[in-house]
Amino acid sequence: MKSHALPAEEVPGRPGRAVAGSRVYPWIVFALTFGLLLSDYMSRQVLSAVFPFLKAEWGLSDSQLASLTSVVAMMVGLLTFPLSILADRWGRVRSLMLMAIVWSGATLLCAIATGYGQMLGARFLVGVGEAAYGSVGIAVVLSVFAPHVRATLGGAFMAGGSFGSTIGVALGGIIAVRFGWRWALALMAVVGLVLVVLFRFSITQRKLDRYQYEEARAAVGEPEGTRAPLSSLFSNVSVLSAYLGSGLQMFVAAVLLAWTPSYLNRYHGMNPDEAGIVSAVLVLLIGAGMISCGAITDRVSRLRPERKWTTSTGYGVAAAVLLGTGFQLGESTAQLVVIGAGAFFSAGASGPATAMVANLTHASVRASGFGALTLANSILGLAAGPFAIGLLADHLGLLGALQLAPLAYLGAIAALLIGKRRYPAALRQPAAHDQRASA
Repeated sequence: MKSHALPAEEVPGRPGRAVAGSRVYPWIVFALTFGLLLSDYMSRQVLSAVFPFLKAEWGLSDSQLASLTSVVAMMVGLLTFPLSILADRWGRVRSLMLMAIVWSGATLLCAIATGYGQMLGARFLVGVGEAAYGSVGIAVVLSVFAPHVRATLGGAFMAGGSFGSTIGVALGGIIAVRFGWRWALALMAVVGLVLVVLFRFSITQRKLDRYQYEEARAAVGEPEGTRAPLSSLFSNVSVLSAYLGSGLQMFVAAVLLAWTPSYLNRYHGMNPDEAGIVSAVLVLLIGAGMISCGAITDRVSRLRPERKWTTSTGYGVAAAVLLGTGFQLGESTAQLVVIGAGAFFSAGASGPATAMVANLTHASVRASGFGALTLANSILGLAAGPFAIGLLADHLGLLGALQLAPLAYLGAIAALLIGKRRYPAALRQPAAHDQRASA
């Protein structure tokens, strides 16, 4: 009978062991998977940079503009979980390539849209293509790296959303001013298609199998009867708290991603290209915060796993205070500095939440677990955040709506505190499934 224990990351001094010697190929996997994630968010967020052009050309309201962003996040939320389950069974590598082809093609359709209805339909398809990329992509990446760096890699991978948004908003604003907003969208589509070709000739499932760590390798090719049930993804309070806490902290980060260019244009009097560049710096801070907060969490929680929850709570408190203060200040450089500091911590819990879910779910359904996490991030954060602020802005003005946004952190902090209390017991559930399967 096999011996089972807590996940390797949670046992001090016992890191996971790779089954292959060379560690170069895993970084190739990370680079190309991360590159496609950049393309994902470039295609998603470039529209924020051209909001002023669409508003002027088509006469759209703020709520209509918000819907063009939120429809993508909504489809990601609705389809992430079922498509992640499908990818766990059909093949993660093939799924990633198909997703990238769909969202890149849909972005080309956005570039030739002639009105709000066509643009909304094309953005719907962008959301379908992007739906499960984050959950399946991070499952592929974590499978070829040691478990004790999960928060760092999770934060770095999810920071790709911020970096992709930075590139999309900044580059999109510059191209839109000089060549027109349609060319900005077309460029994002071409970048995605080029990366698909590189991914196709560099990454295969056979190569991935050679470099997987023992925990992930054990789950590859398991008979259906030995796979953990999908109900295990929702069977304990800690994993549910991780989903909820992560989703609510993404609410404010999503608001910053979507509405910062418009805020700078309206209240600081910046042109769209200037607002795009300044917004890019702010979004870059969000990504830097994800990586830094993930690395800090891995370091302080190496011997005390429950500290993942403590650091995540601290990041939420810092972001709430800084952003709440920043949007109360008058329009000035000092205000942007305070908002930038808040942006740094705004999604700091993303990496730790990824590590929590990885440790609380069985390897055979881990992409599905990340799908459930992405579902929470999308529905509670990426979809709800921009749309809710858009609706509030129609009545209170954009600044008034942004001043209320940091209140979402109160729910995130409460969820994380609850999850921390149940974490030690919840960690034993994945191992318990293996014990039952081998009995």
